[in-house]
Amino acid sequence: MEIGITNCTVWNVYGPAEATIDCTVHCVHVGNDAQSIPVGRPLSNYRCMIMNQYLQSSTTTGEGELFVGGVGVFAGYLERDDLTAKALLEIDGHLFYRTGDLVTIDNNGLLHYQGRKDHQIKLHGQRIELGEIERCFLNITSVSACVVMKWKDDHLVAYVQSFNIGEKVLREHCQSHLPLHMIPSCFVILDKLPLNANGKIDRKLLPPPNLSSIHLTDHDELLLPINETEIIIHHIWCDLLKQNQISTNKNIFTLGGHSLLIMQLFHQYKTQFHLEPNTLSITDLFQHPTITDHAQLISRTMHLTKNVNEYHWSSLHIMKARASFPQERIFLDEQIRFSSTHNNTNNMYLIPLIYRISSMNDHISISRVQHAFQSIIKRHQILRTALSLDTNGTIIQHSLDANAIISDKKSSRFSIINLLDQEHEQNEIVKILNQSDLFDLSIGHVINCHILRHQQSNHSMSYNDDLLTKDDIIMFTIHHAMFDGASTSIFIRDLTLAYQSNDLLLIDDNSFQYIDYSIHEHIMDVTLSQDFWLLELKGYNLLRQLSLPADRHRASTNQQRSSLASTVQITFDDEICALCLNYASSHHLTLFQLGLSIFYVFLFKLTHGETDLCISSINANRYRSELVNMIGMFVSTLPYRVELDPHWSFVEVVKYVREKCLSIFEHSHYPLQLMLGDNQLNQSNVSFLEIMFDFITISNDVEHLYLNDAILKQVSLEGIAEMAKFDFSLTFVYNPLSDNKRLSCWLFCSYDLFEKSTILKIAQRFQYMLEQLFQTKPSNMPVSDMNSSINKVSLILPEEAEEMELAIIHRSKNIMNE
Repeated sequence: MEIGITNCTVWNVYGPAEATIDCTVHCVHVGNDAQSIPVGRPLSNYRCMIMNQYLQSSTTTGEGELFVGGVGVFAGYLERDDLTAKALLEIDGHLFYRTGDLVTIDNNGLLHYQGRKDHQIKLHGQRIELGEIERCFLNITSVSACVVMKWKDDHLVAYVQSFNIGEKVLREHCQSHLPLHMIPSCFVILDKLPLNANGKIDRKLLPPPNLSSIHLTDHDELLLPINETEIIIHHIWCDLLKQNQISTNKNIFTLGGHSLLIMQLFHQYKTQFHLEPNTLSITDLFQHPTITDHAQLISRTMHLTKNVNEYHWSSLHIMKARASFPQERIFLDEQIRFSSTHNNTNNMYLIPLIYRISSMNDHISISRVQHAFQSIIKRHQILRTALSLDTNGTIIQHSLDANAIISDKKSSRFSIINLLDQEHEQNEIVKILNQSDLFDLSIGHVINCHILRHQQSNHSMSYNDDLLTKDDIIMFTIHHAMFDGASTSIFIRDLTLAYQSNDLLLIDDNSFQYIDYSIHEHIMDVTLSQDFWLLELKGYNLLRQLSLPADRHRASTNQQRSSLASTVQITFDDEICALCLNYASSHHLTLFQLGLSIFYVFLFKLTHGETDLCISSINANRYRSELVNMIGMFVSTLPYRVELDPHWSFVEVVKYVREKCLSIFEHSHYPLQLMLGDNQLNQSNVSFLEIMFDFITISNDVEHLYLNDAILKQVSLEGIAEMAKFDFSLTFVYNPLSDNKRLSCWLFCSYDLFEKSTILKIAQRFQYMLEQLFQTKPSNMPVSDMNSSINKVSLILPEEAEEMELAIIHRSKNIMNE
């Protein structure tokens, strides 16, 4: 272009053979087109359309596939109807050829070529442009040609044409010029790449790679512990994560790490290494997520240790005391916030555990299950504890005598129900869940065991009334005031031990019980945490309600709730799951922190730009080693307040939310009641309590129940027991046991405010927003990447945008006609 530039005009002409050579043209202007030369505009009698993968038209800046229509479009491939059917598409009565080329259109109406559609692949959830990798290789002077391919959905393979280059040089070049996910796993170096009759590289003739020769890159190598501290920490990690070996440089969040797991590590470190109080913080463990990091932290901490033991909480040998803060919260919630006029609110705070025998060869003894069940009640005082109001209006807990509770025939804690057929099973489960006398907190009736046995079709001599067989069900119902999610694995563990031994569980009269925790909780010094929360909520109106798109409104915040729910499940495809998991691990995030960041961006858009957002979330709150292996209700409900900047990118929001979560974590034990008291409020009229975010990780410890050789699988209650404790609640569910769709969401909303149709639309908007944030569609997306402003995220669905565009065009035509 530099030669004779003043004497000639340069035209860039584009077109595939199927469009009879040329279909677009652009007159090149050296100054304007210095960065990228467009392929221009359609020639006369040609028409170009940019379509996404759903064959929806793309708008300005949206990348899509180019479709060409007009006089030059070919009639088809000779004797290849199969190829013709794929290549030609009829749109509005006109024939279009799909070029396979990806293009964008700028504000001037000029088309810009972006690459080939078939050269853009997805590997492990990441979108990769193969041409970009190939261009990286071609920048090496000794490489004359290159092809990069995806091999069997697992690996990137680079075929390089060169006479004097080695694999090590190629890999080092990639590591210095490409992101980690774009570095090929295998390099095949050839003197000459095979060509077809047209002189193009024939990919079908490329030799298969020798995958056994793939070298582990640095981040994949297994690094073993090198000192005593690392060996101890490695053993703790392997035990908690149920792994045989873990590399000392492996990020714990890539292994499914979460806040409760970090807390368990924290307690084990304090016990194992005899660490002093306040010398190691949980925040430190979050911010330094490898075995090596933790070893260095502990080594530095041990130098500061003066062997002064932390004040240990011990048993107070009492049977009656004030209820714990979590118990008080649930007790009042049941009495005040929820109406008792609806049948389904009788057991608002019910935790069901339902297990089904999965194999024809498995048999379980009913009498041994009953014995094991009674053993657990004897061992854990909290499962035989009464709650009631005293004359001063204080909620009191009273631990009752185990033998008296078990021998009480009036309260049928253990029952056997014979089912006539499979169809009656679900009806019976629902009946139990809605049973009005399922619990009676005043007399300590807080747990039940129900045996659901299918009637045998053949009552032969071999039939045994004591045995449960395939499809029979063991169902436990426990009141939430005595039991939280983290209690489930402890309950299952003790039930298994008691059943297998067919003997009473070891009971230590000096063991630390839940009632002891309640006393310590009420007398502990929380001054620092009080100061933290006063500063955290300063200037925020806790009575202010967010502007959610509700169909109905309450007359006042004190109005009772029905607990009727409008619910919808939001499932994510494997690509979004992989992208979320990869993003969390690479940015040292828990999935809770990532999910909460996504929820904040969604609320920011759903409320039309509100930036000062305060919602509630829950914390396991097992902040001391004495509480880790105890059954009880410890969960704290906390306000999570953020002040977003609309110009922040999603990346900046995530960083902000992560720091917010870490700061809250150190003060998560501060009770909600004290927090509200500091602000002269009560829990019946605080708006942030009505918007909840939660994150649940499915654990193998509770998915199955093993009773000797019998295996029982947990029964899902999806669609059976749906209640709304909050007005608007989003729950992320992570199932590491699943081969696909490991992430999903549940949107639980109060039917008092939201119609089902409204919730379905909100769910669609949430899913569409997630696709924008993680760029999972090559279609027209309002946001180009996570570094764009959250202002640019759109909740307007593509079909809605299309309707709006048509309405504008229709109105413009009417105006012109007028």
